[in-house]
Amino acid sequence: MPIPDYATLSVALYFLLLIAIGVYAMKTSTADNSEYLLGGRKVSAKVTALSAGASDMSGWMLMGLPGAAYVSGLDSIWLALGLVVGAYVNYQLVAPKLRVFTEVADDALTIPEFFSKRFAKENARVRLVSSLVIILFFTVYTASGLVAGGKLFQSAFAMDYQVGVIITVGVVVLYTMLGGFLAVSVSDFVQGIIMLIALIAVPVFTLQQLDMQTTWNDSQILAGLDWSTVQWVTAFSLFTWGLGYFGQPHIIVRFMAINTHHNIPKAKNIGISWMTISIIGALLTGIIGAKFIAQSSQSLNDPETIFIFLSQFLFHPFVAGWFLAAILAAIMSTISSQLLVSSSSLVEDVYKHYTRKPPEDKELLFVSRACVLVVAVIASLIAMDATSSVLSLVSNAWAGFGAAFGPLVLLSLWWKRLTHAGALTGIVVGATTVLLWANVPVLDGGETLSSLFYELLPGFILSLVATIWVSLKTAEPKQQALDWLQETEQLVQSDNQH
Repeated sequence: MPIPDYATLSVALYFLLLIAIGVYAMKTSTADNSEYLLGGRKVSAKVTALSAGASDMSGWMLMGLPGAAYVSGLDSIWLALGLVVGAYVNYQLVAPKLRVFTEVADDALTIPEFFSKRFAKENARVRLVSSLVIILFFTVYTASGLVAGGKLFQSAFAMDYQVGVIITVGVVVLYTMLGGFLAVSVSDFVQGIIMLIALIAVPVFTLQQLDMQTTWNDSQILAGLDWSTVQWVTAFSLFTWGLGYFGQPHIIVRFMAINTHHNIPKAKNIGISWMTISIIGALLTGIIGAKFIAQSSQSLNDPETIFIFLSQFLFHPFVAGWFLAAILAAIMSTISSQLLVSSSSLVEDVYKHYTRKPPEDKELLFVSRACVLVVAVIASLIAMDATSSVLSLVSNAWAGFGAAFGPLVLLSLWWKRLTHAGALTGIVVGATTVLLWANVPVLDGGETLSSLFYELLPGFILSLVATIWVSLKTAEPKQQALDWLQETEQLVQSDNQH
């Protein structure tokens, strides 16, 4: 059923807020491409934390994960645990060194540029290859967010799915093109707060409704879950999602933009707390929502719309409008981050180094904004299929980045013997493994290997082994690269001692 006009108005006001943020950021932080792509490395700890979390979770937090919990109950907890552990370890192992190294190494602005500078090469082949991987997987990843947006408008506003996709991408592109990284980060901060409130309120209020309708008690929430039949291979497969954090460009670029590496611990505490509460809320939304549907004799065609259904069915339309805005917040925060990272790779790592003459700042800014639009259009075309699954598209892109970049990011910061040839090999092996594992029908019935085990772990392991093996067989890296790494270690260790 369509929600009343004044609830629609609350969503429209939310859109206006995002555009206002974009205008503000355009006036304060787009003087050059460095500010447009990385906010001038002036982002605070709290904005970094919620921006990383909001851009990480996307539409799957309010649609994909509740939908999975709706179908499989507490079995989905393994995915949630893997993500929390992975995010925490990412803050520990990657954030401090990445922030310091990218500034020490001639102010690297993008992840591909970081890979190139790690070997003291301005235009190494690893830079171009990693840029192509980013563009490939982020186009799919962005499409997943647009699918979530299309489903939202179709379910809540009775709009055509394709119209919902167009509205979603239109608003995101507008504020991202206007304000760049600062607009994306500040909007992510606001969106993270909205998401947190919604993920606490919806399951709590739903549980209260169940108490009023039935003789309900806590043990009934777990009814039907047979812990003795849990498939531990499946559980471990879900848990390995956490490995993906080390290679997600739209998340780790936040570490590069924080105002100082001294604020990383503060950002970690804020970010992990936000993430833990939000994931618990998402799981409970699906589990309690399934009970509510059964008890109230309602019907739900798509499990991934359980949050939308509960918001509409249980809350005043004005409140429901803001809860729908929470889904839009989750969707748009990730899409905007992905568009900006894709744009930065196209401009800084491809266009800037393959033009005949060095482009001026104004030209780079123009091309950066144009690239945001181009990637958005391609992703929109992919997302026009209304049967697409949000969680399926996210899982493919997440695994691709995790396997292609995860081992390389860790080894770049923690292993001095890493070589350019090893890095290049690892990216290719990781990305290829994920694509083959997830798409080639080698099992009976045309099933892929991903039906047995999530493609991230095999891709991660093979990439790690290939990177190390080739590095040991090739010449040691340049002294300049080792000096940058040594300086990074000294600065981080000095900070830890104090």
